[in-house]
Amino acid sequence: MLTVVKVGGALAADDSALRAWCAGVAACGARHPLLVVPGGGAFADAVRRYDERVGLRDETAHRMAILAMDQFGWALSDLIPGAVRRNDLGPVRAGAVSILLPAAVLRERDPLPASWDVTADSIAAWVAGAASAERLVLVKAVADLARAELTVDELEALRPEGVDAYLPAALRAARVETWVIGREPERLAELLDTGRTTGTRVSA
Repeated sequence: MLTVVKVGGALAADDSALRAWCAGVAACGARHPLLVVPGGGAFADAVRRYDERVGLRDETAHRMAILAMDQFGWALSDLIPGAVRRNDLGPVRAGAVSILLPAAVLRERDPLPASWDVTADSIAAWVAGAASAERLVLVKAVADLARAELTVDELEALRPEGVDAYLPAALRAARVETWVIGREPERLAELLDTGRTTGTRVSA
């Protein structure tokens, strides 16, 4: 059962939390097929600030932000013990965590709008659908998601801060069970091992 795990780039701002998460996800990857989609974090924030200064074309800013995800992906591949980098959506097996560098995949086929409404959340949802994953996990803290269960329509109506605006549309297209679980690595392990954990489940 393939799980796509999107790691919010904000996690990179806390070195100890990031290293703890990387150790935890490595242990999970030994037991479960995992494909990690990196967020853009500070790398994408730099693109956004540059866009605000000079007014890039939407397509240019979109491509640069995806390259920012690749940068964080390279960092994760160093920090997650035994991780392997991937630039395709081929089969993923348990044994080592696969880190997707998404720029190559999205250069070949990218159905997503070129907009700042589309961030790594929506890209991870698209990846989950394209890779026929059974579950998408967003590793991020979202204060507005206090409920244990949401539908995609309810998520769209809620418009929580910290989740990109296009995500509901991306989830409808992907038709994949989605969890937002915060940054505690033990929650990911519990979800993978038992199918439930503390967090918010968004039904497809």
